Amino acid sequence: MYSPEQENICTTSTKVPVKYGELIVLGYNGSLPNGDRGRRKSRFALCKRPKANGVKPSVVHVACSPQAAKAISNKDQHSISYTLSRVQTVVVEYTHDSNVDMFQVGRSTESPIDFVVTDTVAGSQSNADAQTVQSTISRFACRIICQRTPPYSARIYAAGFDSSKNIFLGEKAAKWKTADGQMDGLTTNGVLVMHPRHGFSQDSRPGVWREISVCGNVFTLRETRSAQQPGKLVEAESQDLEDGSLIDLCGATLLWRTAEGLSRTPTLKHLEALRQEINAARPQCPVGFNTLAFPSMRRKDTPDEKQPWAYLRCGHVHGYHNWGNHREEREGRERCQRECPMCRAKGPYVPLWLGCEAGFYVDAAPPTHAFHPCGHVCSEKTAAFWSQIPLPHGTHTFHAACPFCAQQLSGEQGFVRLIFQGPLD
Repeated sequence: MYSPEQENICTTSTKVPVKYGELIVLGYNGSLPNGDRGRRKSRFALCKRPKANGVKPSVVHVACSPQAAKAISNKDQHSISYTLSRVQTVVVEYTHDSNVDMFQVGRSTESPIDFVVTDTVAGSQSNADAQTVQSTISRFACRIICQRTPPYSARIYAAGFDSSKNIFLGEKAAKWKTADGQMDGLTTNGVLVMHPRHGFSQDSRPGVWREISVCGNVFTLRETRSAQQPGKLVEAESQDLEDGSLIDLCGATLLWRTAEGLSRTPTLKHLEALRQEINAARPQCPVGFNTLAFPSMRRKDTPDEKQPWAYLRCGHVHGYHNWGNHREEREGRERCQRECPMCRAKGPYVPLWLGCEAGFYVDAAPPTHAFHPCGHVCSEKTAAFWSQIPLPHGTHTFHAACPFCAQQLSGEQGFVRLIFQGPLD
């Protein structure tokens, strides 16, 4: 019924390997619209590799020396090239590091990319919309380095190595020489990271968005995503990922969950039990008096006749009906605005959908609140957490969005408490 990734299981051999954590793409409610396939899916488990594939910097070549040319052309040698001018390039060779595993994320489908990520279209049921717009996600966006020994720390770096095991920072890319003589730089649209305060829990609060450099240093944000001037170095902060860290690739945002964090997260079985509990209470439509029921998680995208609907201004739950569908609304002048028959509040009237991606929940409490205006339902603490998180949008704006569909939140607080009516008998 569910893919192994959805059940938080990492099985690449008969012996279950150590799981470092998982990356979950915001905007997908458990799977991609067209289904998870191969390296293109809504969540990706990072597991200890049979053999370490990590690398670390070693020799630095300056100018167009024969060694630098050899490093670039040698397909067995990882390297990062910093083009300073037409006549000067600094090439940093990388050597094997047996202590770490490397995982790469990006838009490219080439073999060095472990997790293929495409642009997220808010509220979209299909990837077709995304393919008509030119992507802002880098083909080789970032790499995550995991320590192979406890506590299995994970660190993020901007940019990934291509099929020739190279990273090229051209003349226009922001780059510089550091105080200790090393090179560093930023990718075109940047890799942003935010660590929530108090971890990923009921007490979580938004952190501060930072930019990560190619060498893993932390900077304040540039004026816009692709500005040539880097922000200020933040020496007190590191690129270590924490449970609940958000990674923005300018077109898609990923949530990092540690293996330990996932062990405290509600499972799909728990969410299914909560769904059945709501349905067992036989909530009724106060207008049609018909019994309502949330559809099974397999049918999470197609409304059925028992589907609960809600007036998001007040939270009153109904079945679908045409009450209050005024002439001007039918003509589209007040699209989606409907008057609640219970309290006369006017606002969006939408079908309710259960949030099925367990990794987005900060607790295991019942789904009692709905995001405004999409109608995705989750626990109160989960709704409160995501409504406070400013997610990057475009090149210089931020707004809160539903984690299950990426739609921008609206209304007074971005979510509403649902008011169900029980059976009259």
